[in-house]
Amino acid sequence: MMTLCTMAAGCAEKAVETPEPEPQKEVVPAIELSNMDTVINPAEDFFRFVNNEWLKNNPIPEEYSTYGAFTEIDQRNELLIQDIINEVSQDTSATQGSVAQKIRDFYNAGMDTVAIDARGYSELQPYFDMIDGLKDKADLAELMGKLHSDGIGGFFNAGGSSDPKNAEMVIMHLYQGGLSLTDRDDYLTKESQEMRDKYVEHVTKMFQLTGTDSIEAAKKAKAILNLETQLAKNSLSRVEMRDPDRLYNKRTRAELQKSTPVFNWDNYFNAAGAPSFDTLNVAMPDFIANLNKVIRNTDLNTIKDYLRWKVIHGSASMLSSDLDAENFNFYGKYLYGQEVQQPRWRRILDATSGCLGEAVGQLYVEKHFPAEAKERMLNLVGNLRTALGERIKNLEWMSDETKAKALVKLDAFNVKIGYPDKWKDYSKYEVTPESYFQNVHRAIRFENEKDMAKIGKPVDKQEWFMTPQTVNAYYSPEMNEIVFPAAILQPPFFNMDADDAVNYGGIGVVIGHEMTHGFDDQGCKYDEKGNLNNWWTEEDAAKFKERTAQLAKLFNEFQVRGYQINGELTLGENIADLGGLNVAWDAYQMTEEAKANQSIDGFTPAQRFFISYGTIWRNNSRDKYIERQVKTDVHSPAEARVNRTLGSMPHFYEAFDIQPGNGMYIAPEERANIW
Repeated sequence: MMTLCTMAAGCAEKAVETPEPEPQKEVVPAIELSNMDTVINPAEDFFRFVNNEWLKNNPIPEEYSTYGAFTEIDQRNELLIQDIINEVSQDTSATQGSVAQKIRDFYNAGMDTVAIDARGYSELQPYFDMIDGLKDKADLAELMGKLHSDGIGGFFNAGGSSDPKNAEMVIMHLYQGGLSLTDRDDYLTKESQEMRDKYVEHVTKMFQLTGTDSIEAAKKAKAILNLETQLAKNSLSRVEMRDPDRLYNKRTRAELQKSTPVFNWDNYFNAAGAPSFDTLNVAMPDFIANLNKVIRNTDLNTIKDYLRWKVIHGSASMLSSDLDAENFNFYGKYLYGQEVQQPRWRRILDATSGCLGEAVGQLYVEKHFPAEAKERMLNLVGNLRTALGERIKNLEWMSDETKAKALVKLDAFNVKIGYPDKWKDYSKYEVTPESYFQNVHRAIRFENEKDMAKIGKPVDKQEWFMTPQTVNAYYSPEMNEIVFPAAILQPPFFNMDADDAVNYGGIGVVIGHEMTHGFDDQGCKYDEKGNLNNWWTEEDAAKFKERTAQLAKLFNEFQVRGYQINGELTLGENIADLGGLNVAWDAYQMTEEAKANQSIDGFTPAQRFFISYGTIWRNNSRDKYIERQVKTDVHSPAEARVNRTLGSMPHFYEAFDIQPGNGMYIAPEERANIW
């Protein structure tokens, strides 16, 4: 007020220049009515009622296999990040070793296609020499340690993360791995025979492009497929891997060595840069034990060819345009139906944002994340936590004993919003302008060294596992925390100008979704400290399993464009979607806006809540993408996340007068009712 009074007094004494008007802030509509198709009956197909005009007007760009709300935000973010990186990349005054220098040189090196093409595949030669130097299987373990530390895959995966039954400490974990197709079943089913044939053709071409004649290349490709098929036969399915109890198998190093005598694990861990440790978790012990047979029964030359292939496969996108294009032709075009490759600038932008994630994220947050967005999110999270607590207290199927423990876990949720309190230090990561390939591999080694250094030490509770510029969110059962990066806090998920119904139906459901993950069929096995620890009574666990089985059944009965959803594979995400809707709905009912019940644009607050939910899943996908998704993704296709999930939501029936015989209708006794 003092400033205003002073200005007013000054105006009486002398003329003042009229200030330039501030630029008008763009107001994004809470609900874009032009995206809807109100000719469609919402009781028949709610997904298309909400999104049909958007679907018509937003065909999938040729460089994408799927395009939706997440992609739109990604594209907006890319332009913001591009401005940041362009500004940094043109700064010739950045001091050596500074974050600006690293971002500049990483991006510019990736965009220098003339230099990259001139080098061809020559930067792979040191790896080829290492592999050619393998004279005996006894030395394989040491070689694998060196390759893994450089991000070259093969045979299995290893890394440090929290001990599932002592979540305060980081331990070494071993997992199945070594496959180059997207799923175990790609190697095993009759339906995938064409894919395997195309894969052999692809591997053959990649060997030819790296100096092998066509006849030898074809022989190597077939032998590699046979080797990977053996690994696939020993691998757990994606559904089997969803059971955290099954994946916890503590072993001593001596026990591990006994299970695979042909592979010297001490040599492997030393070469991979691991510190000294006594015990580890062997997530898939049968796979690791069978690795002994695979290595013993495979001739040394085939092992070398396989490792050479893993070097080529893992590096193709960083190499000359012929290798990059062939890699895209199989993995992008054939497997996912992508018509053309993403433009180079976008791919290098993503790589820069990945390898220097929090460095770019810090600049992104400074420019594009308002403090009021974080404050409003904290309020939303608080309201949803209260709503979930009330739902738990009122569950008719759960005993008081289990409810009390569930409430303790909910109260212990850690919430992270926007960006880390402590930014990652990149001072030990060297970036030069000479080689994009080397910069990427130095980033991998940098992260591997950090990962290995954690083993045997307490978990860093401040660490984030997504960058602020990532359009996503997550729940970590081992940390018992929910995390919402800055980038997702924008329309259509979160809109500072929107009514509460829209925000609760959008970001509110996302918050509720992540909270419910703490109580889905996997998250429910972890306690408030993040330990794998059964806190359920036997009777309550049986009731929970019965209710989740009903939800799995509903999705098993649902198809998208003729592709059958796997209700067991997607169960955790489907539980979280339904729980998120219920929790967000209850939280919204606590607001003054919901109590006032005033319509906007002809829709009631309840209708706007559900329209907002349908909006965040708007998505066009190619058939090949849907085919891959239902086989490999724990998330159901977007249409199912709307139409099938809402079918178990009683308030949805009231909001849109859903009646028996309507396409959206599910009989009450067949609906899922969990959280």
